[in-house]
Amino acid sequence: MSDVIRASAAPKPVGQYPHARRVGDLLFLSGIGPRDPHSNAIVGNVHDAEGRLISYDIDAQTRSVFANVRTVLEASGARWEDLADVTVYLTDLARDFKTYNAVWAEYFPDIDTAPCRTTLGITELPTQIAIELKCIAVVRGTPSAPGASE
Repeated sequence: MSDVIRASAAPKPVGQYPHARRVGDLLFLSGIGPRDPHSNAIVGNVHDAEGRLISYDIDAQTRSVFANVRTVLEASGARWEDLADVTVYLTDLARDFKTYNAVWAEYFPDIDTAPCRTTLGITELPTQIAIELKCIAVVRGTPSAPGASE
């Protein structure tokens, strides 16, 4: 049996999938990107007059992704500290890893309590985002929380 989580305060998924699914004590988050939950705009992107992407800010996108992950965790009855495993997708690993890694260290300053992490360089993501996170958390207690729906 599993519980589907739709976090009303998080950006809407870009496809037909829930924000998260809880199975027993495990919480599986779908891929989460740096969209603003109110405007749906991609944080940190700069476009030219024709709407083409000309630059992005990986620091801003990383902080936005972390905020969105936290929102989904909280809607699921979990906390930031419950993260157990994070897979990171970067569209420009060589350019962005150092900045991403520095932001990660701010959010997870203690290696003994930080989740496991795998970082992958990929060629593209489904939308014009430079980073996406796929997370697994361990949650104990009641599966439903305010802001979540099943």
